[in-house]
Amino acid sequence: MPKRPLLMIPGPIEFEPEVLAALATPSPSHMDIDFAKVFGRALVRMREVFQAPGGQPFVIAGTGTLAMELAAANVVEAGDRVVVVNTGFFGDRMGRILERLGAMPEHVRAALGEVPSLEAIEKAVSSGPCKALAVTHVDTSTSILTPVEAIAKIGKKHGALVIVDGVCATGGEALKQDAWGVDVALTASQKAIGVPPGLALVVASKAAMQVAKTRKTRVASLYLDFGEWLPIMEGYEKGAPLYFATPAVNLVAALDVSLGRICAEGIDARVARHERVALAFRAAWRALGLAMLPKSDAIAAHTMSAIWYPDGVDPAFVGRAREEGVVLAGGLHPDAKTKYFRVGHMGSTDGTETVATIAAIERALARSGRRVELGVGVAAAQHVFAKG
Repeated sequence: MPKRPLLMIPGPIEFEPEVLAALATPSPSHMDIDFAKVFGRALVRMREVFQAPGGQPFVIAGTGTLAMELAAANVVEAGDRVVVVNTGFFGDRMGRILERLGAMPEHVRAALGEVPSLEAIEKAVSSGPCKALAVTHVDTSTSILTPVEAIAKIGKKHGALVIVDGVCATGGEALKQDAWGVDVALTASQKAIGVPPGLALVVASKAAMQVAKTRKTRVASLYLDFGEWLPIMEGYEKGAPLYFATPAVNLVAALDVSLGRICAEGIDARVARHERVALAFRAAWRALGLAMLPKSDAIAAHTMSAIWYPDGVDPAFVGRAREEGVVLAGGLHPDAKTKYFRVGHMGSTDGTETVATIAAIERALARSGRRVELGVGVAAAQHVFAKG
C-alpha cells in the first residue's frame, strides 16, 4: 500500500494524533455545559499562547482571511488612514480588505526579499493622522519575518493601533502581545497553532475593544462584529453558553487539545524548537547550494522557508518532491511565482520530519537534473540537531 506523503507546506500542516482524535469524537451540542468548559479553557489558553493576559480572545468559524477582516473591521472605519507594512501577498490582501472597509491604506514596501526600514515605516506613520499600523509577522508568500516589537513601538509612539497578522507565525515565532503593545493579533488554526483549517483566532487589547465599542459607525457585517461575539466568548469562558452562531464544535475541541499541548511545551521552548528546526533547514540549503528568498537570515521566518530554484530547475520540481514522499508548495508572490518553492516547518515538526523532507528534496533535485551530492543536506541538518 502506498504511503501518504508527508505534508510540509506552510499550512495546513501535519497534525498530532490527539488533535485529530478530538475531531473524530461525536459532536456535542454547542449549548452543552461540558462543551462550554472546553471552549472556555481554549479561550484562556489563547491568552497564554498570545502572551496577552489582558486581551479578549475570539474563536470564530472561518479562515485566516476572516481573521484579518475581523481585526480590521472592528477598529477601522471609512476614511481612516492605515499604514500597511507590506512584505508580500498578504500585505496586499490586508490592503484590499481595508479598501473594502472604505479606509485609506498606505503601503510601505521594500524590494522582494527585504523588509521596509523602520525609518520608512515611521515616516509613513508620522506623515499624517494614522488610525492603525498593520504588519504581517511572517508573510506566507515570501517567508519574510518582520520585527514586530520594533514596529509596534512606532505605532504606539504615534498613537496608532497596531494590527499583527500572525497567520504564519503565532505559535512558532516570538509574540508578546501585551508587552509589545500589539492591539489586535490574529491567526488561523491550520498553521503553527496545529489544528485543521476552519478557525479564525483573534485577540484584542483593551484599547482595541474600547475603540470597537466607541466607533462612529456600526460594523457593516453582522458576522464580523466584535459586539455580537463578545457576549458569546464571555459566556463560554464563564461556562454559561450563549447563542449567536453555531461554533465549529469539533474544531474548538481540537483547538483546546492543541493549545494545551503548546502550553505544556511552554511558549519559549516552542519558539526555540522552531528556531532550531529553521537553523537545520538553513544549514541544508547552504550545503545544497540553494538560496533563500529572504536576503538575510535575520529576516527569514522560523516557521517556513522560501527557496529559489537553482539554475536548470523549474516548478516541476514540486511534483517530483511529492513522488519522493514530501508535499511542498510552489511560489505565491506574483512577481516571482514560478521561480521559487516553499517548505513549511511549524507546529509539531521535529528532526525526523526535517531530515525526511531534506532527503526527499535532495532526490527531487537530482531527478530535476541538478548535480547533488546525496546526503550532504541531511548531514548538515543532522549536525545542527546534534548540537542540541
